[in-house]
Amino acid sequence: MKKLNIGNIDLNLFVVFEAIYRERSITRAASLLSLSQPAVSHALARLRDRLDDVLFVRRGHDMVPTPRARELIGPVREALHGLQGCLAGMGGFEPAQARRTFVLGLRSGLEAYILPQLMQVVTREAPGVDVQTLSVSRRDLPSTLLAGRLDLAIDVQLPVDSRIGQQHLMDAPLSLVMRADHPLAAKQVLTLGDYLGARHVLVSSRRRGPGLEDFGLAQAGHHRTIALRCQHHQSAMATLTTTDLLLTLPRMLALQQPPPGLVVRELPLALPPLSLYLYWHQEHSADPALAWLRSRMPVMPRR
Repeated sequence: MKKLNIGNIDLNLFVVFEAIYRERSITRAASLLSLSQPAVSHALARLRDRLDDVLFVRRGHDMVPTPRARELIGPVREALHGLQGCLAGMGGFEPAQARRTFVLGLRSGLEAYILPQLMQVVTREAPGVDVQTLSVSRRDLPSTLLAGRLDLAIDVQLPVDSRIGQQHLMDAPLSLVMRADHPLAAKQVLTLGDYLGARHVLVSSRRRGPGLEDFGLAQAGHHRTIALRCQHHQSAMATLTTTDLLLTLPRMLALQQPPPGLVVRELPLALPPLSLYLYWHQEHSADPALAWLRSRMPVMPRR
């Protein structure tokens, strides 16, 4: 392997490297960087020569990173974020003139609530800013933030170390959804017996384990029957239209344009709300662009 010296490498090559890694495409990387495709290809060729590694292998329509590229991406992103934060801090952040892409760690169930409100503000205040979302497992979320693959993330309260900043974003009360002609729908007030006697849908990305509402039920000495475990709220609500299953979910999602034929009811017992937190890498706390974005996040669910 060649002996490298940072003084002999054009640091812009790493900007191109990160864009190709993110987009898995030279064409999309060129568009992201506002460069021509030949310019990006030339930059990649130069970096391949400097690092003595092909870095990406074409597989179908994708540019797949080599082991060496996967080894490099974390430190490269960390360095680029640090430099970007330093420069941003020197020049401030002007949303109206900004040209930047923010990457958010956001679960699919929250996208329908967070993104419409967030993008309304971003489009009005910072029309040159783009937003991308990634779904990251809770186990990997801290390491993904530290590696620079995410700018911000929204999730439930997680055990994170001091390198991860966090801020309470909102508490979302839980509600119950069922089809309009469900045997229980005629009741405006359900009993605990009604709830526990029914069969339920649990939305979870995990293969096993209780949901948030099940922890609350267990603390009160109750247990419900899970008939279906699926990954997305939209799938769960679509299933409600053809079954007698019940779905417990945050009220803000229950009211987010559910499929026709469904009704929302109050839970017959008090369960803890879904508490959502905003997470970021502490080293980027001084970045005024990220401070602006954090301040524009929705903080209260709509009633």
